[in-house]
Amino acid sequence: MKVAIITPSRLKRSTLVGKSDLYFLEHAVASAAAQELIDKQITIHFFVGIDADTVVPARLADHPQLTFVRSDCKAQVPALNAAIRAVDASWDLVGFLEDDDRWLPQYLAVAIRALEGFDFVSSTQLEVNEADEPVRINDFPAPSGWLMRRSTFEKAGAINPASKWHYDNEWLGRLAETGLRRAHLVEATAPWTMDDAFQVRPWLANVLRFGGPNIHLVRHGFVLPLVYRLVHPGSGTSHVGGGGTAKTESNAEYQWLVDRFGRIPW
Repeated sequence: MKVAIITPSRLKRSTLVGKSDLYFLEHAVASAAAQELIDKQITIHFFVGIDADTVVPARLADHPQLTFVRSDCKAQVPALNAAIRAVDASWDLVGFLEDDDRWLPQYLAVAIRALEGFDFVSSTQLEVNEADEPVRINDFPAPSGWLMRRSTFEKAGAINPASKWHYDNEWLGRLAETGLRRAHLVEATAPWTMDDAFQVRPWLANVLRFGGPNIHLVRHGFVLPLVYRLVHPGSGTSHVGGGGTAKTESNAEYQWLVDRFGRIPW
């Protein structure tokens, strides 16, 4: 089995405490390399979308698990689509992992097992700060928890270049329109029904309400989410949260999503 991982990156240095000698991308790659997989015949390779003028450090350029693909401009979505175009038909599964996020060692085995009954997997994440301390559980199905059959990606299509801040919502909306089966991974102690989730984990309720007609929660046996999402000042979420132009653009894009899908897709 061959797993292609799509990663947009500006090759920034890590801001994790004690890790400034590394690039964010190296954290993501290390987490993929540490996956506990029974099937040792699985090949994992990163297709890294970068801006046209990005200089790739030698130690990354020579890494056997990395293929760098340049976009024709400086923006995240073109970089993503450039990397996506490099994934040919020989790859069985396509996953996404942003360079400042990480998978726990059990993620890939759990997600691949879920794909036996589903066409697409998303995941709840544990947000951590730059000291690697837990901040909160985030139930939004961010791309770093996505894994799918390659045929699923072909049916839903590439990332919409009209999206800047919420390309993930837009893509999930088109995924729901395909009618494909979707699993959302949650930890062992997460709420299981819509009513329970609505009371204590409203974002998890949003996944069930706005994820489309074929979405199901899938519990795994671990007490923590299997995706770690780093909260730091350089992230897109922090830019939107800071207000100003980014917040205005974000709100306009949300309205566009409501006009297009009748909801903000989760």
